[in-house]
Amino acid sequence: MASVHVTYKIFKVQSRLTLSRAKPLAVLHPASAEDIAGLVKAAYESTHGFTVSARGHGHSINGQAQTTHGVVIQMSGSRGKRLVSGKPALPLVYEKEKYIDVWGGELWIDVLRSTLKYGLAPKSWTDYLYLSVGGTLSNAGISGQAFNHGPQISNVHELDVVTGKGELLTCSKEQNTKLFRAVLGGLGQFGIITRARISLEPAPQRVRWIRVLYSNFSSFTKDQEYLISLHEQPASKKFDYVEGFVIVDEGLINNWRSSFFSPRNPVKISSLNADGGVLYCLEITKNYDESTADSVDQEVDALLKKLDFLPTSVFTTDLLYVDFLDRVHKAELKLRSKGLWDVPHPWLNLFVPKSRISDFDKGVFKGILGNKTSGPILIYPMNNNKWDHSNSVVTPDEDVFYLVALLRSALDTADEIHNLDYLSNQNRRVLRFCDEAGIKVKQYLPHYTTQEEWMDHFGDKWGQFYQRKMEFDPKHILATGQRIFRPSFISSNVAL
Repeated sequence: MASVHVTYKIFKVQSRLTLSRAKPLAVLHPASAEDIAGLVKAAYESTHGFTVSARGHGHSINGQAQTTHGVVIQMSGSRGKRLVSGKPALPLVYEKEKYIDVWGGELWIDVLRSTLKYGLAPKSWTDYLYLSVGGTLSNAGISGQAFNHGPQISNVHELDVVTGKGELLTCSKEQNTKLFRAVLGGLGQFGIITRARISLEPAPQRVRWIRVLYSNFSSFTKDQEYLISLHEQPASKKFDYVEGFVIVDEGLINNWRSSFFSPRNPVKISSLNADGGVLYCLEITKNYDESTADSVDQEVDALLKKLDFLPTSVFTTDLLYVDFLDRVHKAELKLRSKGLWDVPHPWLNLFVPKSRISDFDKGVFKGILGNKTSGPILIYPMNNNKWDHSNSVVTPDEDVFYLVALLRSALDTADEIHNLDYLSNQNRRVLRFCDEAGIKVKQYLPHYTTQEEWMDHFGDKWGQFYQRKMEFDPKHILATGQRIFRPSFISSNVAL
């Protein structure tokens, strides 16, 4: 343990997305994967026991990266970013093989900057790039490219992982396969990712970014599902990114438009014959570079002609590829300048089966939410066959399912419908509606408080999940903030 650099200081580790707070016994700033292995092994062999939680950039929700009974490992911003002694610092780009080795605490924005130097980029993204590699791979990592390339966990060649026994193991589809499958989408339950080998592709130079509006939900989902069905087509015959969002507030429709044009002429939902007072936006992109610039307009027009959006609602902009991928960060900077970023974010992310998305629309978008919201509501479909179901993550059992993400911000100084209690209660109402209506949703970035709820979440995968836990973290010392397993040394009457 001599090489482990630990800050022995009690302080609050606060998630940026919730008010959840915890006081760890100490915080480790690792200089290497060996430091992490040494700490976890000490926890595993300890007579009294203590827990270990890995923290990336502080964007986990509901306190999953926290612990009150042990040590938090601060992965992002760690000093050495080295795998083991004698190996070079990360990241390392392998240009010929088209992959990159990165430290588990590396932010995706820094991964992008490293790969663009070689004209390469990862295939699958999250909408926000200031997240850690290990953090998103422990969940899934999704964005508008997932219909085509699958989630980020479907684009990983190899991992170095510190298990709950303190073992530092390399794993892949060919080596230590069970651990590899467990860790991807495993919510941090089986090990801490210290290195990931990420698949790359040639990076485009520019992006044609298009938004169109729908007043009819059926037309909106039909078009989204058509676009993701083109995933096997040549690049010229499909879009590279397909997302969408719901507009239930007239103020938001003009915020939506202002990303593309100066909002001098405000748009009113009522003027567009919105079904139930709700509009839907389809957001699509076409990647291109100098060699394809002459054909991009023709390709976009050919695809748009097959869609049934409101004819006068086409909004288009053109920007650098890196600027498109980093678009959310610009919004973050605006919110920070207004003091609206470091506030509670009671987010709810759901995978909704295609067969019930219309019922969800009627009950939630046109029902529970009313005509006001306090943040974006994303909705877009994904192809289930792009997900590797031998990994730990669970999805609805249908060929196509939708992500619905209620990304709201709570403001104590605002009216009641924007405060934390109201929005948290609204999330519970949404989940209760799905349960009573028999809509078999799966939470993405899941949060439950009892093992019975977790068993229901994993369904048929629970037995495998439990067995993997017993093999790789038998004393239940990792990621206790998820509240899936209780550490063996903590009494059942002590709160986690």
